[in-house]
Amino acid sequence: MIVLGRIVAPFGVQGWLRIHPFGDDPLGWRRMAQWWLSADDRAPDEQWQALDLRACRMHGKSLIAAFDGIDDRNAAERLSGRFVGAPRAALPIPADDEYYWADLIGLEVRNTADCRLGTVAGLIETGAHDVLQVQDGDRERLIPFVEAYVIEVDVSGGRITADWEADW
Repeated sequence: MIVLGRIVAPFGVQGWLRIHPFGDDPLGWRRMAQWWLSADDRAPDEQWQALDLRACRMHGKSLIAAFDGIDDRNAAERLSGRFVGAPRAALPIPADDEYYWADLIGLEVRNTADCRLGTVAGLIETGAHDVLQVQDGDRERLIPFVEAYVIEVDVSGGRITADWEADW
């Protein structure tokens, strides 16, 4: 399952949900007739609950969505905090220079001198751009995920090359 976002709170009284999307094209999710929810973002696929999408739209920087069977605020409140995901086969294929966060997490990061900087533990959305959280033991590096610093992403090879000094 690819984690796409997280339900933040109910929206209104008719069962709509406010969702914080991870990534920059949440309106692309409208093409999926079903969305999957789980309290644990690392749960096995069979533990995710499928819901039929009734409608969704942007609301500021959030996405709001309505699902069949979630018809009032009380039902929506029970879903707060759950993660939203989808099987890879249900998602659009990303362009050559686009990646799902789930594909980046776990990749080894090395700099242009081939010095190991760590492993991608997560990403942060800052508004301006995404930032890689690179963990190396007890040390964490925050590397902006922009062309100026990220030279190459090789998902199949399990590696990101960054223009980043080891002592930064």
